[in-house]
Amino acid sequence: MTNDIFLQALLRKPTARTPVWMMRQAGRYLPEYRAIREKVDFLTLCKTPELAAEVTIQPVDIVDVDAAIIFSDILVVPEAMGMHLIIEEGKGGPQFPEPLRTEHAIASLINPDPNDRLKFVMDALRLTRKNLNGRVPLIGFSGSPWTLAAYMVEGHGSRNFRYIKELIYNEPKLAHTLLEKLAKTVAAYLSAQIAAGAQAVQIFDTWGGILTRDAFQEFSLRYIRQVIAETKTNGAPVIVFCKDCGHSLDAIAASGCQAVGLDWTTDIGDARRSIGNIVALQGNMDPTMLYARPERIREEVKSILKKFGKGSGHIFNLGHGILPDIPVDHAKEFIRAVKEESQLYHN
Repeated sequence: MTNDIFLQALLRKPTARTPVWMMRQAGRYLPEYRAIREKVDFLTLCKTPELAAEVTIQPVDIVDVDAAIIFSDILVVPEAMGMHLIIEEGKGGPQFPEPLRTEHAIASLINPDPNDRLKFVMDALRLTRKNLNGRVPLIGFSGSPWTLAAYMVEGHGSRNFRYIKELIYNEPKLAHTLLEKLAKTVAAYLSAQIAAGAQAVQIFDTWGGILTRDAFQEFSLRYIRQVIAETKTNGAPVIVFCKDCGHSLDAIAASGCQAVGLDWTTDIGDARRSIGNIVALQGNMDPTMLYARPERIREEVKSILKKFGKGSGHIFNLGHGILPDIPVDHAKEFIRAVKEESQLYHN
């Protein structure tokens, strides 16, 4: 039986209950995922469509989520643009050994054909759609131009983001050149994902919250708007998730997206009153709540559902990705609690 309540909720159409999925739901908290990772490294997993499809579907089979999100990584985009990417677990996360620090380096980036340099993602999407056989919808994704730029300029994750902030404050014109190139690439990438079978797409702006409100508008949201405007969606809904950007919910809602993802620091009731008549809302339980006892997880689910209130337009999710050491039984209880408790809020 086809389960499309995720897509219906994104469009704020009536549903029998609230749909639920988890960011990073295909990952290390699942023993079945870890068993595959023992045999291949992370990038090989991303670039092998059969394996990417398998781990994408694992949380549908095991945890019973209402949507699958294609297994990949946001940093395959900078790699496709010509950067050398290294991902070695236990060594401080992803690394770009030659970060973008000069005008020449930025000018050297290419705008790749996503059906060539990122063909493995499109192949994984097609195979996953086939193997899901309509059970749940399939989500594609990309990092936002700003978040990708932050990694590309820093060379790795950062605490103070010195180099990307030096770029935007000292050489804003050059920063805009980079972000414009990224926006074009991301729009083409998301368009190709939708053509390959993604039924919705999410833009992750993980580092939007490191900016002031004004800088966020200029260097992040401006390019998210451009990506949405230039993506050939063919009716596929777009979700925008900006972490720590509660200061700009109204502006994010006006970006052209159909849904806004909320981190756990934003009250979902306040967000619904503010922007719930414009977009659907996705979120927003604190991921660390999944360490709690199952009965406490259910209490938190009930609290968030009550804050959102009756009616459609809510996709239940965590306020960020599921953590790698969460007990699988706790994840299952979270999904089960949403499915059971949310029926009270739908006619």
